[in-house]
Amino acid sequence: MAMRERLISLVVVAVLLPGLVLAESDVAAIKLDADGKIHCDFLRAHHAFLERAKDPGIGIVFLGDSITNGWSWGDHTQLWDRYFGRYDPANFGIGGDRTEHVLWRIDNGELDRVRPKVVVLLIGTNNIGDPTDEIRRGVVRVTERVREKLPETRLVLMGIFPRGAEPSDPNRAKIREVNRALAKLDDGDRVRFLDIGDRFLAPDGSLPKEIMPDALHLSFKGYQIWAEALAPILEEVMSCHPERSEGPG
Repeated sequence: MAMRERLISLVVVAVLLPGLVLAESDVAAIKLDADGKIHCDFLRAHHAFLERAKDPGIGIVFLGDSITNGWSWGDHTQLWDRYFGRYDPANFGIGGDRTEHVLWRIDNGELDRVRPKVVVLLIGTNNIGDPTDEIRRGVVRVTERVREKLPETRLVLMGIFPRGAEPSDPNRAKIREVNRALAKLDDGDRVRFLDIGDRFLAPDGSLPKEIMPDALHLSFKGYQIWAEALAPILEEVMSCHPERSEGPG
């Protein structure tokens, strides 16, 4: 079935029977708004990414939710350009995305034409209300789909960032447990796991407002911490990646 036909079918189902498209974390699902209709901003971003993916020069794709999208906010773009600009990076982050939404985006073409050397994946924090194993299964499935779509691309899987201002926040323990499981996906070659959560924390374990103002999203300083941690990994992976003789199919 062509992508347009699949999308039309999903629109009909979402409007008439919204309960049927509510999926588990490891099952692709389109994003719905509070009225059970297709989320228009989600679709607009998705179609923009399909256009962006036509650029054969893209070296890195950042895939995720609002934390990834935040690289494009205000002066954060200075860091983006400084640390990643030479790789012709593409930002495929959408605010509010859960693992099932990223799976839908992958299934509907976002990685079909792009051929990056590296994908940087950060996803899962919006699934935080789910059981721990459900979150893990969702992130694992996204990782698998990236690898299936882009078998020659290296994947840098980010550990889910800490959230909640205080170390006693129950989400902290849940995230640590998920990240311990995700670390096992690191094979030292095609998949690299990078957990930098501790770098955001104060000595007492709290999340400083100058790094995460709302105990979830990053400030300029937070993105600088992420960029400085990621840059050497990207340089290593990019330098070791074999050049391809063929462009996108």
